[in-house]
Amino acid sequence: MRRLVMWDIDYTLLRGGGVTTRAWRAAFTEVTGKQWLATPLFGGRTDLDICAEVFARHEVTDCTPEAFFVRYVQHVRAIRHEFSEQGHLMPGVRDVLDRLGENPGVVQTLVTGNVPEVAAVKVAAFGLTGAFDAEVGGYGTDDSVRATLVRRSLERARAKYGESFAPVVIGDTVHDVTAALANGARAVGVATGRTKMADLALAGAHAVLPDLSDTDATVRILTT
Repeated sequence: MRRLVMWDIDYTLLRGGGVTTRAWRAAFTEVTGKQWLATPLFGGRTDLDICAEVFARHEVTDCTPEAFFVRYVQHVRAIRHEFSEQGHLMPGVRDVLDRLGENPGVVQTLVTGNVPEVAAVKVAAFGLTGAFDAEVGGYGTDDSVRATLVRRSLERARAKYGESFAPVVIGDTVHDVTAALANGARAVGVATGRTKMADLALAGAHAVLPDLSDTDATVRILTT
């Protein structure tokens, strides 16, 4: 059985340098006409979940998430060059992706709280697009609950390839770990975000890494 390795993006693959936060604020003000009051915690959450919180906090009742996301994506695309200028890849990412890409027993995709268009912009900014089968990913428009994103990715992979996969989720937050466990997936935590290794382990991660700089160890954990 081949492995479906589901990558989180933010603080797992890369740091975006605050680009999407600025795009959120600008798009929100334009679409709703309201002044931005507070920035929510984004880590590990889906864009649908974040949008619901932002709308409630600002008492927005006459706008849909879908309408907001259209303008948000436009903003992100307009400043897409800032990802590579102000952000960076996490240690070891490129080497690990390349090594897994050489393994015929592995399909790599994205399971991220980002809407699919923004996910595509982020990985493209660092030349990573070819590493992933984005068609079988799970995205922040699929559901507000992250575990559903993992399930949808598995369903898409099975439908596209006509086979079952052994799922592996890798991410930097407790949300990534719990979403993996809810779907019977192997959960690999990486402490390159704001969550400590101990907390990822306590959440139930099967393996926890400080970062991805040890290519051999990372590939071994993701494939065995």
